Amino acid sequence: MLRKLKELFCTFDADHPPSARDLQLAGAALLIEVSTADHQLDDREEAAIVTAIRKTYGLNPEEIAAILQEAKTASANAPSLYDFTRIVNEHCSEEQKYALIRECWRVAFADGNLDKYEDHRIRKIADLIYLPHSLYIKAKLEVLNNN
Repeated sequence: MLRKLKELFCTFDADHPPSARDLQLAGAALLIEVSTADHQLDDREEAAIVTAIRKTYGLNPEEIAAILQEAKTASANAPSLYDFTRIVNEHCSEEQKYALIRECWRVAFADGNLDKYEDHRIRKIADLIYLPHSLYIKAKLEVLNNN
């Protein structure tokens, strides 16, 4: 499994773009990174991750469980956020990046408490995917106003 993950994150280049599964894994791993930033994975946060994966990728429950398990393993073994954000940055539009950050905020607010570490992690992700600060704030306010 670790060999497969290393291959996933070490072989992307212009001649070998990531598959849809690779993009799903990167997105799910970033959501997990947000949920675990405070060193706690709340059931409500995990439910928000599942909802985001289902809504974004249209996967069935078995596929979601598989992506979630792979993403947890990848997140636990990744040396930095860069492995995931590079994939998003290189292969997603600004609109898709905005949607990802919006889902990050939904995960962070799912337990009713925005931890400073979650806030910092989302800011770092937004910076690494080159999302303008105005869209970062817009996503946060959108989630806050809809809760």
